[in-house]
Amino acid sequence: MFNNKSKKPQNKKVMERNVLAKNTKIVGDIKSDGDFRIDGTLEGTLVTKGRVIIGTEGFVKGKVECTNADIEGKFSGNLLVLNTLTIKTNANISGEVIIGKLSVEPGATFNATCTMKGAVKELNYSNDKKNRSEKTA
Repeated sequence: MFNNKSKKPQNKKVMERNVLAKNTKIVGDIKSDGDFRIDGTLEGTLVTKGRVIIGTEGFVKGKVECTNADIEGKFSGNLLVLNTLTIKTNANISGEVIIGKLSVEPGATFNATCTMKGAVKELNYSNDKKNRSEKTA
């Protein structure tokens, strides 16, 4: 009737939330599986499987690789966002940006080369030409 066996926790994915506080500066490389909020200064590389948030007082100079990103502060360098990059009104971004999707609020400064990956399907010209000739025949 009652089971005395302890239940083992299933492999639930728990995301950490890391914060780089205001008036804090890190020079170096960071690798994490969790989300990151930056309200201070980071000079270096940040690689995470989670979301990166750069607050209004935050500044990142270097390279960032993440799944999603929300930027309110300043970013300069190479930014790779696999899914969605959201650029808020006060944001100032320069450098090279590679993204899946882009959302820019009015008033943001975006001086970067931008490449969209993953969202665009490439057309196969030879198959398209073949299908057209079959329809006309």
